[in-house]
Amino acid sequence: MKKNFVLDTNVLLHDPKSIYAFKDNHVIIPIYVLEEVDNFKKDFSELGRNAREIARELDALRQHGKLAEGVPLPESGKIFVGYTSRVIPPEFFAEGHKADNRIIATALDVQHRYKDMQTVFVSKDINLRIRADALGLKVEDYEADKTEVSEFATGVFELELSGEEIDAFYQDGFLSLQRPEWNPNVYILLRNKNNSSHTALGKFNADTKRIEPILRLKDGMWGVRARNKEQSFAIDLLMNDDIKLVTLIGKAGTGKTLLAIAAGLQKVTEDNVYHKLLVSRPVMPLGKDLGFLPGDVEEKLHPWMQPIYDNIEFLMGITQKDKKLGRGHHELLEMGVVEIEPLTYIRGRSLPHQFMIVDEAQNLTPHEVKTILTRAGENTKIVLTGDPYQIDNPYVDSTNNGLVYVMNRFQKEHISGHVTLTKGERSELAELAANIL
Repeated sequence: MKKNFVLDTNVLLHDPKSIYAFKDNHVIIPIYVLEEVDNFKKDFSELGRNAREIARELDALRQHGKLAEGVPLPESGKIFVGYTSRVIPPEFFAEGHKADNRIIATALDVQHRYKDMQTVFVSKDINLRIRADALGLKVEDYEADKTEVSEFATGVFELELSGEEIDAFYQDGFLSLQRPEWNPNVYILLRNKNNSSHTALGKFNADTKRIEPILRLKDGMWGVRARNKEQSFAIDLLMNDDIKLVTLIGKAGTGKTLLAIAAGLQKVTEDNVYHKLLVSRPVMPLGKDLGFLPGDVEEKLHPWMQPIYDNIEFLMGITQKDKKLGRGHHELLEMGVVEIEPLTYIRGRSLPHQFMIVDEAQNLTPHEVKTILTRAGENTKIVLTGDPYQIDNPYVDSTNNGLVYVMNRFQKEHISGHVTLTKGERSELAELAANIL
């Protein structure tokens, strides 16, 4: 049976294409939603771009019929723009919720007029969903790009084998194995089923259907060596030039950012594979002005990029005495080895021959991360790091942020790889705090 889906403003601002996500059902947009969307159309932020896009989409659909009477959608559904004279008693809502009142009133009116069809109010506003439910509406979150937290892929499997098979893996340098359910570039801990201390680390090659040894670096990356198996897997991904997209997920202190920067510096300064190490963090919405802080772009970004500078100076072996003498991360910036790129100005750029790191990528929306990845030019590698449980962006959560979105969409691609880091290596205190607080 077809349903009526009434969309809230935040659904359209989150995903302008959401109007096409309900298959052969009816999509109703209250006219009051369009008034709220109109308030964002002049913004230079992601919300502003989405507001302008949804306006263009609706205007294009309007050419095929009257929105008040319903316009056909590609999958046999229809889209309507509706309104109502129904009034919700003001005591049901606090002052300042006039638009919310009218949107919910429209949903209630649709439910009353179409009793033979189920009406569903779709909103990403938790409190508004609760209020709508209290008034008798069926409510849902918009989940087109959601992933259950329990489904986060680790990129690592454990496989029990005989001792002879593990010895053969070491001797031959590979182990043939038909595992069609494994994605390309997943990592495997081979464990002797009769002796748990007899192990080997490998990576699944989806082309040859073999488990192959991971990369072993004698001198590490800029002096950084793996402290656990997940870090070993991450280093293998970061140092593999055939892997153009790497996602590293992990709690605080697991070494995500340090490993990524060390790999970037190694590839740029020692191996000369890339021309530059480009580092950024989504410290503000894409497109927001960098004003109100004095100085040039680097000086404006300095407070936000300090965690990156700390990692670079740790890798350079900079001490407090060195800082007093004027040494520090700025040396690499002045040499052109490292560039700090505000995501504000990345749209429209092409970035060839660069090792790009986007730290705290869990604060990106799926659309923002698409904008970043489509900047990659010839021979550019992009590393996204972050923790889905530490999100500051109010418009995404642990299940629909850009980092998790990319990880899931690229799982089956041969040029991408993912590892979840689980063990904290920053300090005993940091590891304990991450686990028990």
